[in-house]
Amino acid sequence: MRYLILGAAALAACIPAAAAAQDREQRLEWNKPAEPFHIAGNVYYVGTQGLAAYLIADPKGHVLIDGGLPESAPLIAANIRTLGFKLTDVRYLLINHAHLDHMGGLAELKRLTGATLVASRGDQADLESGRVAGRPEIGAAPPVKVDRAIGDGATLRLGAIRLKAHLTPGHPRGCTSWALKSGKGNFLFACSLTVAGQNLLRDPAYPKAAADFRATFAKLKRLKADYFLNFHPEFFDLAGKRARMAAGAADAFRDPGELARQTTRAERAFEAELAKQQASGG
Repeated sequence: MRYLILGAAALAACIPAAAAAQDREQRLEWNKPAEPFHIAGNVYYVGTQGLAAYLIADPKGHVLIDGGLPESAPLIAANIRTLGFKLTDVRYLLINHAHLDHMGGLAELKRLTGATLVASRGDQADLESGRVAGRPEIGAAPPVKVDRAIGDGATLRLGAIRLKAHLTPGHPRGCTSWALKSGKGNFLFACSLTVAGQNLLRDPAYPKAAADFRATFAKLKRLKADYFLNFHPEFFDLAGKRARMAAGAADAFRDPGELARQTTRAERAFEAELAKQQASGG
């Protein structure tokens, strides 16, 4: 859902938006068209204004990460074409987590590309049902079949592309952060890290949520990334970086310290939300 990595005050302001992806105005805002562009190396931005999607290109075929909302699929497909790539050259379709604003367009994009859908085992049931277990407020997406269900550390290879799955559960249980090694450095396509309305204390559908968040923060502290990318552009200042690129900073997205800063902010916000839920009795 919407709220990736914010300070505690900003996060508190966002909590009432737990069903934001179902709100018509929010969906219209998220789904405004955006111009696709080259980020660095073989990584391209092909998402909408408010929902990121990334194309990793190779002569042997491409990888597309995320599908946005159901109505985002045509815009993502058009952006891929605008960059001069063929939809039928997309061999793999990946997902960062199974919430409506990220999985909604997967079924249509899979139909358009014929790609193999790869997702974590924790996300598989939700993707195939189109609903997030225990979170009816998130809303339904078109169901889509997972072709390859993976666990932590799974790798995906296509031509020179080397991707590794780091399971980073909490935001939901199937959250997956994809790591890419390239000649430009290490990219991390980070799954959302905020609580986003999740019951951390007594959720029968996800009783390990709090423990999973803490394990995720510990894992991310051990990782290194030259490029931190996320699936809601405002949460890693995509617009600002894009503006610096336009002004002549050719490698504006490179920031080896950003992963650590984002993880620290997210962990503090999580602890504040956990304390709030404990004080209110969950």
